[in-house]
Amino acid sequence: MTPDPSAAPPARVRAAVTGLGVVAPNGVGTRAWWQATLRGVSALRPASDAPMNRTPVAGEVTSFVAEQHVPSRLLPQTARFTRLALAAAAEALDDAAFDPAAMDEYGTGVFTASSAGGYEFGQHEMGALWRTGSDSVSAYQSFAWFYAACTGQVSIRHGLRGASGTLVTEQCGGLDAVGQARRRLGDGTRVLLAGGSDAGLCPLGWAGHLATGQVSPHSHPARAYLPFHPEASGYVPGEGAAYVVLEERSAAEERGAEVLGEVAGYAAAFDPPSGPGNLGLAARLALADASLTPGDIDAVFADASGVPALDEAEAEVIGDLFGPYGVPVAVPKTMTGRIGAGGSTLDLVAALLALRDGVLPPAVHVDRPKDGWHLDLVTGAPRPVDLRAALVLARGHGGFNSAAVVVR
Repeated sequence: MTPDPSAAPPARVRAAVTGLGVVAPNGVGTRAWWQATLRGVSALRPASDAPMNRTPVAGEVTSFVAEQHVPSRLLPQTARFTRLALAAAAEALDDAAFDPAAMDEYGTGVFTASSAGGYEFGQHEMGALWRTGSDSVSAYQSFAWFYAACTGQVSIRHGLRGASGTLVTEQCGGLDAVGQARRRLGDGTRVLLAGGSDAGLCPLGWAGHLATGQVSPHSHPARAYLPFHPEASGYVPGEGAAYVVLEERSAAEERGAEVLGEVAGYAAAFDPPSGPGNLGLAARLALADASLTPGDIDAVFADASGVPALDEAEAEVIGDLFGPYGVPVAVPKTMTGRIGAGGSTLDLVAALLALRDGVLPPAVHVDRPKDGWHLDLVTGAPRPVDLRAALVLARGHGGFNSAAVVVR
């Protein structure tokens, strides 16, 4: 069939967020995490399982008890990042008051991102192979380590057999998963889970982090992760998971769901081999996708690398878009560290709750931005503000850039 060039383009699907799920270093469960975040509770501590010659700081989820969130039959076959994902995904569906069994199983799906996969599971099984031979290696090693394990296990547990996928774009992953899920709304998939999960704080995972040369050398939690600060020296790794439930807005309202906000725009861009990065391009494309201008944005949730050169590049992007001190900049990840693929979804959740509650969470340990960067950084205490739209920024190691716009 030949398309009619005179036909009107299809109406844009309004991607409503109806459920949130969080497992973070400073709170298991969305409510506990958000309350801790508004109080400025930091979970950064000396790492418990780092290489012997280093004692770096990390954002570990110490209050998570897998047996309380994951069926016992799944425990032997799941790595930690999958267990965190299962808990966050289940909370998001419950928060949305959505029972997948009440809908055609092909009308629901899940998109998940992970940048590390099941590092600690793989490390344990490699140790067993080395110590006692191949007969001691778990058969579940064949898939438990894989990046797609979260998507598969969440899909199986909840019967989500529609559009699904897995993304590996480091810290950008959570936003990219949401962006991909948003694109699938309206094509027959009515409800989508989207988010990210990472838990690579075992020695094998630390080897990867330390190899970047960008991990903060400081061993004091209050000095290790200082994004945009004059004394910034690198990032602090963390772990965690966050998911959102996306539905077409009219369908969500028809079933009586509470709409927490909309993902109105999304874009991704890749850095060239040389020259300036493309975070600014991703931000501008996301604004255009939302049919908004920089003047419509009331807050930015920054990527906040903590690496001085990367902080400077992001400050320039924010300044170019909004002008000096043109918009409040929130950095709640100062309390959790950079938790990989789940980090940008967690920032998206923070942005949605900030829109709902009219308050921006503070950055902790950061009392001021570096002189000359002209950033209106939210520090010290939560800032009450009337919010209608927020921009969430993310960058991933290897040249990934993503941005999303959420509105009330």
